[in-house]
Amino acid sequence: MMPLHPAKFYIDGQWVDPIAPDRLGVENPATEEIMAEIALGGVEDADRAILAARAAFDGFCATPSAERIALVRRILEAYNARHEDFAQAMRLEMGAPITWSRDAQVWAGRVHIESTLAAAEEMVWEWSRGDTRMLYEGIGVCGLITPWNWPMNQIACKVAPALIAGCSMVLKPSEIAPLSGLLFAEICDAAGVPKGVFNLVNGMGPVVGHRLASHPEVDMVSFTGSTRAGTAVATAAAPTVKRVAQELGGKSANIILPSADLAAAVRGGVEGCFGNTGQSCDAPTRMLVPRASHEAALAVAAEVAAEVVIGATGEAGTTMGPLVSKVQFDKVQALIAAGIAEGARLVAGGIGRPEGVNQGWYVRPTVFGDVTNDMTIAREEIFGPVLSILPYDTVEEAIAIANDTPYGLAAYVQGARDEARAVGRRLRAGQVNLNYPDWDTFAPFGGYKQSGNGREYAGWGIHDFCEVKALVGYGAD
Repeated sequence: MMPLHPAKFYIDGQWVDPIAPDRLGVENPATEEIMAEIALGGVEDADRAILAARAAFDGFCATPSAERIALVRRILEAYNARHEDFAQAMRLEMGAPITWSRDAQVWAGRVHIESTLAAAEEMVWEWSRGDTRMLYEGIGVCGLITPWNWPMNQIACKVAPALIAGCSMVLKPSEIAPLSGLLFAEICDAAGVPKGVFNLVNGMGPVVGHRLASHPEVDMVSFTGSTRAGTAVATAAAPTVKRVAQELGGKSANIILPSADLAAAVRGGVEGCFGNTGQSCDAPTRMLVPRASHEAALAVAAEVAAEVVIGATGEAGTTMGPLVSKVQFDKVQALIAAGIAEGARLVAGGIGRPEGVNQGWYVRPTVFGDVTNDMTIAREEIFGPVLSILPYDTVEEAIAIANDTPYGLAAYVQGARDEARAVGRRLRAGQVNLNYPDWDTFAPFGGYKQSGNGREYAGWGIHDFCEVKALVGYGAD
């Protein structure tokens, strides 16, 4: 089911019309057809939502944590009840193949709410040291700005911990993939979120996003997106000295050690890079292999690329859908062209749409070999299914190459356990994955350097939305 109110905003517990009748078409990137229209908000719409959140904050923050936990449990129940609606919305708005949409995109929202709830049940909200009482309380009104590539993952990672912490909020989903965000507002309404605690306004980043970041009544802004946009958010937030949490870009290295099973390690790395059509900020896009194994690694990578099934997003067997938009398509095409022009060896894919495809923003899953870390494809975040394979001579050199980037969101190491552990400790990234572990939704997620600040997931996310208060002289109970 499509959202019931695509041309409205959810403010103060009601679906309301925008102040100005501005609309934006939502494109299905698999067909290039406009399949819905949403309302675009302006500064006055954002202000309405912010003031509703401000009016709701004091009362909601004072509610017992058990009541807030119960509220988020009701949201989880409502979310699970509309699993297929979310799956179809993300298939249509971002081009996710339906199997991936169900098993990865919708699953991610569910598991993050579940993890946040588990962490909330274990959280110690107050404790004493001598005569001083320390406590956590919600930071206040939060502006939540989420991206199009993992819509429910990022909405759940922000809304659930903010509610648990006792915050009120205004959510601005990506205007490129807004349908799932509108569905999330519907389940919050169905779950009985108190009016004004959760609000949603669609709009453009430079308008609504900027207003959330700059408004003096907003205490915190949590942003996920590009480093360029994150810089703009931080700049807008600075005059009011609000807290800014940012999960930004990445150019993650995947070091395959000489002790690794080369074929299995390369296969896992290619699949990780190509997942979600390469549109993940923590994708392992720079694969570092021993120079002696370079040719063998290229052969395996080309084989995996040839196995990708590109097709209609409604077909269960499709494993790769389109990029989200023409803008993203053009960017990826230009970067593939740059790789060729700068002398990287093209071993799979290349410029243009896949063979037999003439509609939709589909690209060819692409692998480059003989890449050096000064090439554009090794420096810039491509955000498409493009893998760069870089040979190295020593493990010390591999570590240096991996750390030679302005980003530091994630990193990957494959090899014998003790060796992988030792290398992982030396990588400058917020999350280092050793030998392709299962996704740990309780582990802190966030970046070093220009990949952002703050940490999301489970208890780490709750703490990010809290202030710490010390009542000195409180005395013993």
